[in-house]
Amino acid sequence: MKHKELFKLLDDIQEQGEEPQAKRHDKVLLIDGLNLFFRNFAMMNMVNPEGIHVGGLGGFFRSLGAMIRQTQPTSVYVVFDGAGSSTNRKNLLPEYKSERNLQRVTNWEVFDNLDEEHNSKVDQIVRVIQYLKLLPVKTTVIDKVEADDIIAVLSNKLVEKFNSTVFIVSSDKDFVQLVTDKIILYRPMEKEYYTPDTIRKKFGCLSKNFILYKTLLGDNSDKISGVKGLGAKGIYKKFPELQDQELTLDDIFDISIRKFKDHVIYSRILQDENKLRTSYKIMDLNTPFIDSKQIEYLNNLIDQDIPKLNSEMFIQFYNEDQLGGMIRNLEYWLKDVFEHFKGYKN
Repeated sequence: MKHKELFKLLDDIQEQGEEPQAKRHDKVLLIDGLNLFFRNFAMMNMVNPEGIHVGGLGGFFRSLGAMIRQTQPTSVYVVFDGAGSSTNRKNLLPEYKSERNLQRVTNWEVFDNLDEEHNSKVDQIVRVIQYLKLLPVKTTVIDKVEADDIIAVLSNKLVEKFNSTVFIVSSDKDFVQLVTDKIILYRPMEKEYYTPDTIRKKFGCLSKNFILYKTLLGDNSDKISGVKGLGAKGIYKKFPELQDQELTLDDIFDISIRKFKDHVIYSRILQDENKLRTSYKIMDLNTPFIDSKQIEYLNNLIDQDIPKLNSEMFIQFYNEDQLGGMIRNLEYWLKDVFEHFKGYKN
């Protein structure tokens, strides 16, 4: 669903009754921080006057400002992966996300080797977090927890506690499984908002069944293999129920038990039961890899006041990093994008 179509739908819903004064948790923007950073790092090949690459840093805040202007949220969270965040999933599947760090150099004109590029990424990510602390947005990272799990908890908690409308910003398709009428996924590469209707049109299944879709077909990006011989078209011939019935993984095995004589695919599913259960567990964001103390921390984060805008220090950092014209009219941009957040009450 494109931007104009989505917001016309939201406006139509609001017009059905009197529009109340906006509160802090009414419309929440959840940003997958590393996903946003890496996309800008790869696309924005900008260097400052000293020849230092600053595309990831400057591009991150340009994109953040654009998303805030586009969605007009009442609060914003930026979430990062914690140190050792993939450990839990790698204990289940050692090859999980393997080779993701073995990518080519993004821009040979700027970096001579992978080490040089890696160091630049680290330096810019650290600087991004320093800048974020000066803005009225909540920034969070939890050791050994992936951003996906944090975002999953936050989105469900916000809907449960405040009936929030939540926008998740990430190109990671794992978030598709979280989409409901209240949780919307924005995929920047496609410039498209994913609602339940969008998912049905794009993938042919209910959003709740998308994790089953991925479990059966596999996910190359996470090194998760699917069922041999089962493709995107054939999956609905074997399991038409995915299109209009909310299923569980046990339902898939039950169907396969009843039909295993009809086709070899059903037999393979039964033979691969343990592997498929592991894959499902790895990708299931409705049962995130996060403990009760960490969930309590996120509950407290939701209830905390937003940080204050420190425009003066942000501008000082910007000038120190010599970001030049990456953000035009910086003082106005800071006021226009961030000052209104202080007006929303709990």
